[in-house]
Amino acid sequence: MDAEMLQQARDLRQEGDELYALLRPLPEGDWLRATPFKAWSVRDVVSHLHGTDKLALASLKSREEFARALASGGRGATAPGAHRELDSAELLARWRETFLEMCERFEATDARQRLAWVGPDMGARMFATARQMETWAHGQDVYDLLGRERRPTDRLKNIAAIGVKTFGWSFANRGLEVPAPVPHVRLEAPSGAIWAWNEPRDDERIEGPALDFCYVVTQVRNALDTRLSTRGEVAERWMAIAQCFAGPPEDPPEPGERV
Repeated sequence: MDAEMLQQARDLRQEGDELYALLRPLPEGDWLRATPFKAWSVRDVVSHLHGTDKLALASLKSREEFARALASGGRGATAPGAHRELDSAELLARWRETFLEMCERFEATDARQRLAWVGPDMGARMFATARQMETWAHGQDVYDLLGRERRPTDRLKNIAAIGVKTFGWSFANRGLEVPAPVPHVRLEAPSGAIWAWNEPRDDERIEGPALDFCYVVTQVRNALDTRLSTRGEVAERWMAIAQCFAGPPEDPPEPGERV
């Protein structure tokens, strides 16, 4: 069994376990409340995660299965308004079942295997990281709505890594020339460990809590509302538009909108 893939799948599973524990006791009324993310309700958030995880599961089974899922309306199942035929308890149960099967498939997959997706193919490990990132980011939408404190863990390293890797994508996705040099990123993990990426340099660098960096690259917070320290024009431009998820360009919240 691929040890690297197994650890990534475990991190993904733990992310889902945490969100499930938050959602399970919620009263029906809370499922209809609007989160800070585009006014999506909690139900919309879970519906989107369920639909996207179903597509991911189909991809893990085979390319043919993924193609069939797309042809039968799989993209529509990721929309916030999908799965209206299910009440909140059934929707949660369906998402949980699909999510756990997806994690099991990831555990048994070679990290180097290429998997089909709605955009370019992805390596299995990056695919699992992307699912963890989206689970974590949308989970934060629910935590913010409920005003609950969330204890960060070192699972954030996976999300920070995908944030660093999508430096070029954040610019290219907007039709902008990718600037140089790539800033040095130095983050403090929840455990106190130091994580660093890219060549050390003083003129272009980003430093601060890993949690805040993850907030910014997933567009959960505006960089100005975090404890990140940026130095250099490229670093500041990046943090203003950072986007570690696929899809058309999205803008972060306005300063002070989500704190």
